[in-house]
Amino acid sequence: MGRAMTGTGAGGLLPERHRQGDFFLCDIFDAIPKDDLASMEHPLFSLATRPDRRILHYAHNGVEITVTPSVRGLATIHDKDILIFCISQLMAALNAGRRVSRTLHLKAHDLLVATNRETSGDAYRRLRESFERLAGTRITTNIVTGEVETTTGFGLIEGWEIVRRTRGGRMVSVAVTLSEWLYRAVLSKSVLTLSRDYFRLRKPLERRVYELARKHCGRQESWTVSVETLLKKSGSASPRRVFRKMLRDMIAADHLPDYAMEELPGDLIRFAPRAPVVEAVPPVLSAAALEQARALMPGRDVHALEAEWRGVWARTGGQRLRSPDAAFLGWVKKRAGRAS
Repeated sequence: MGRAMTGTGAGGLLPERHRQGDFFLCDIFDAIPKDDLASMEHPLFSLATRPDRRILHYAHNGVEITVTPSVRGLATIHDKDILIFCISQLMAALNAGRRVSRTLHLKAHDLLVATNRETSGDAYRRLRESFERLAGTRITTNIVTGEVETTTGFGLIEGWEIVRRTRGGRMVSVAVTLSEWLYRAVLSKSVLTLSRDYFRLRKPLERRVYELARKHCGRQESWTVSVETLLKKSGSASPRRVFRKMLRDMIAADHLPDYAMEELPGDLIRFAPRAPVVEAVPPVLSAAALEQARALMPGRDVHALEAEWRGVWARTGGQRLRSPDAAFLGWVKKRAGRAS
């Protein structure tokens, strides 16, 4: 945090009227989507497409959650896009060595584009409604974030305000203050990377099931779960037979990112990564190479670039590299050339 000056100080400087570090500017292009582990594991968001004013209660393996709606209804899985955007920006900044804050300033258009939404006037209206539901929905839980377990109540976001509008009243930039609970999860890096195709999933249940598969499958060969447990963890309000039919429809459609679904005897669902887990030891990059990459593409998250490059390396056979640093920097130079 900057230190506010109460006088002019030596050299006749003006007072520091706006403390640096009081907010974080979301300005990182193409940040990799990130989601917090707690809300991937437990059902905090409604899957309804109409206003949902139920009070939700959930208990599993010692975790207890109560979700209370506002008059606008519960925050939905599509409202969560805002939180994913904020988490992604904060994580990219942390990886780039930048200072961050619980209050973020973001451009509404950037948020809509990053989450694969339309940029029509109606989209801005729906975005405002999402902010209202996120701020109004209250969570009471004992979920641990950042190795701290407290039973507490909070909003998914602490507050928001439109900082700048167009002449027609459409929001241009917005300030969002995350809950201390969620911000603590980001600082402790209790997050996972999502496929960009997550934002292309139309149905709320598809998004929720993808989150669960991403959280539980990890680098395992597969994850098998009962329909009953999946129903509970999804937060779906559908009867089990309807829920089972929806899962079968998802299996038939087969467009879940990263994971294939399969129904097994015994009312079980199996998730398996579409790409096999790479057994080869991934190449190690030096700190100097990462610094050179940061200079080649200023403003970009070099750790995200490293992760993307490792993915390319894995998909092309995971061959042994004589100089991982040189191979990585050559790839970054090509990326920088295409971006210019």
